[in-house]
Amino acid sequence: MNDSELDAKLKAAREPSMLAQYHEAFPQRVLANLRSTTWKPSLGRRSLWPRLVWSIATAACILIAFAVGHWRGGMESQSGQDVLANAKIIQETLAMFPNRVRAIVQDSHGLKLVLADQPEVPNSTPIYVRICDGENCSSLVTFSGQEIQIAGQKLTVLAQPDGGIILEGNQFVWSSAEKSFAKTNLKIEAKNLGPIGI
Repeated sequence: MNDSELDAKLKAAREPSMLAQYHEAFPQRVLANLRSTTWKPSLGRRSLWPRLVWSIATAACILIAFAVGHWRGGMESQSGQDVLANAKIIQETLAMFPNRVRAIVQDSHGLKLVLADQPEVPNSTPIYVRICDGENCSSLVTFSGQEIQIAGQKLTVLAQPDGGIILEGNQFVWSSAEKSFAKTNLKIEAKNLGPIGI
């Protein structure tokens, strides 16, 4: 049925006929029904559910704020210390993103998590790397074979079978065994963190 057919049907339909008595008696019937129903507004009988939900939500927000404040306070009390030296942080991060953590980086801007798009990072021993360029230091926890940007350098981190670590950058190659590299103003520290249980 198209629009013109529908229009024609609606125009052909007749208005329902109501008796005049119906229209006259309608107001009296409505009033009679209202009088017969006992209706009293209940001012004090509100549902407790909205109050309960708001109370729980407020308590949860306060607990979360307290936990975050406590955690940040603990982190700030470690001023001068490297947060990535804390095995618990590494363990919890790896548990939240299995086989996706390419690196956990700490620099002057704070902590940054570098994740792979797919769960493709091999399960291996985490490697800790700290690079200082004068006053500015950056550190990271990563895995062998990962290419990471740190301290303005693009690095490939490699673990050797004997436990040594090699860092290969655009301007240098560094080995934990020889501690030699081309750019002399960088101070580098790297070590295997050993197995971290998840």
